[in-house]
Amino acid sequence: MIERPPAEDTAARSPAETARPAPATHHPAWGYGLLALVALAIVFGLWGVWTVVSGSAGVPVPKAAELERLEQEAATLKRSDQISRDANQELQAALALRDEEIAGLKADVAFYERFVGATAQPRGLTVHELELRPQQVDGQVWHFVATLTQTLDRDNPSAGRLTVSVEGTREGKLQRLSWADLRQQPEAPGREYSFRYFQRVEGDIVLPEGFVPLRVNARLVPSSGAAVERTFAWADIARSPAGG
Repeated sequence: MIERPPAEDTAARSPAETARPAPATHHPAWGYGLLALVALAIVFGLWGVWTVVSGSAGVPVPKAAELERLEQEAATLKRSDQISRDANQELQAALALRDEEIAGLKADVAFYERFVGATAQPRGLTVHELELRPQQVDGQVWHFVATLTQTLDRDNPSAGRLTVSVEGTREGKLQRLSWADLRQQPEAPGREYSFRYFQRVEGDIVLPEGFVPLRVNARLVPSSGAAVERTFAWADIARSPAGG
């Protein structure tokens, strides 16, 4: 006798089990659409990257070596410009010095013509001119320029030594400063000279503090013959510290 399986007892099932919905049915078309959207987004992304890269490819980007070369060229040009400026300044200074030398030579020629010209009277050895220039603001160090002349004996040059002395007051008393005092050397030798017509002899003297100069005596001691002296008023030959 064949036994039949027992029939399901629907009455024994709970209401929740009987109310459970049937499993959802899958639709392949929705999956394909989602994949298409993802692929499209990737394509747009790649297109954007390609656009940026291709757009910047047209602008040349200097490499490190190129930048270094440009910097070196700029530095070279700057240095060349500075060298040109310095050379121009040196040239201007040289031209100014040359102009000053030319002016001095012209003055010497004019001076020479006055003493050796056809109408000039022969003169013996003398200190034709004496000039004093301050070397310090305090007025203690002075530079002197003495112009010596002689046209009496044109065949033989005059040679010897020049010294100067200064007379003035100090603390209300008269005082005379010898060449040794002015040079601050016990046995200071005079300034040598040797010329045929004229010569400028220069040197420095130092006045003591508080000394007020009044007169300057220039003394020429030739190698042969008698000494020659000439006195100048300080106010006539000394320039002011301001250069006036």
